[in-house]
Amino acid sequence: MIGNGNVALDVARMLSKHADDLLVSEIPDNVYRALKESPVTDVHVFGRRGPAQVKFTPLELRELSHSKDVDIILYAEDFEFDAESDRQIQSNNQTKTMVGTLTNWIAEQPEDLSELTASRRLHLHFLHSPVEIYGDNTGEAGDPGRVAGIKFERTELDGTGNARGTGEFVDYPVQAVYRAIGYFGSSLPEVEFDHSKGVVPNDGGRVLDASGTHVPGIYATGWIKRGPVGLIGHTKGDALETVTYLLEDRDNLPLAAAPAPETIVELLENRGVQYTSWEGWLALDAHERSLGEKASADAGAEGIQRERIKVVPREDMVEISRGGVAAEV
Repeated sequence: MIGNGNVALDVARMLSKHADDLLVSEIPDNVYRALKESPVTDVHVFGRRGPAQVKFTPLELRELSHSKDVDIILYAEDFEFDAESDRQIQSNNQTKTMVGTLTNWIAEQPEDLSELTASRRLHLHFLHSPVEIYGDNTGEAGDPGRVAGIKFERTELDGTGNARGTGEFVDYPVQAVYRAIGYFGSSLPEVEFDHSKGVVPNDGGRVLDASGTHVPGIYATGWIKRGPVGLIGHTKGDALETVTYLLEDRDNLPLAAAPAPETIVELLENRGVQYTSWEGWLALDAHERSLGEKASADAGAEGIQRERIKVVPREDMVEISRGGVAAEV
């Protein structure tokens, strides 16, 4: 895993957990089966900067230690703190908590890692900047083959909260690489775009033109609105802000220009779009819960009780929510 944010931790935790431990969640069966068959024993998470600069949250970080039969491994050479790190630790309780958690883990870790007994290991690395992903060169013509390893340059803190290369390179043999470092927004035709920030210029979600005037009917939310930062809570509040402005603008339209709610349904139907109503979502929810009840009954009193089994194919979700008979799930 390349990245030191919550998404990187989420993916790493899913890859390292045992699939059966996820049955108490709403994990779809196809995902469960894939994880059940996974040969993974070691998951590595790499960050470019030090422990004080990670973008995890304390809850997500502590959640790692709750995975059964998974050892967390850290490396003393990755624990570097400079004056800026100390300032961040002293001025930010979240940073102080996360650094405290990480330093406690490494202090409790045995010097001889062979003493660790879990069948799976989750390695946390800091001060590593990716340089090259290379393959095993065993593929057919035009096929580069499988991932064989990844090369990193060791970094050091530069005193400002950033990191610089040291000229020292290290290789890790790996069989898969996942990127979790956010993404830069893409522009759209005829819509203003801030190429330095990767966002669509907006005022609270109202998209703006070159003169700073709101373009009627166009709104933005999520990372295209504010950049690749924030948690689910930020995203929900962000969407609420945009939708609030959208409804306010609708209510301020001249009466003759305001569309009736049913015209939206008519438009979707005329275009052949199979939409789902709130009642349809409730029907899908009830169907998924019934699948969970059946699986729990089949498992018996000693088996894992499942609250629901997710329906995955989109066409099945649409059919169930619109009152049809779904294909077997």
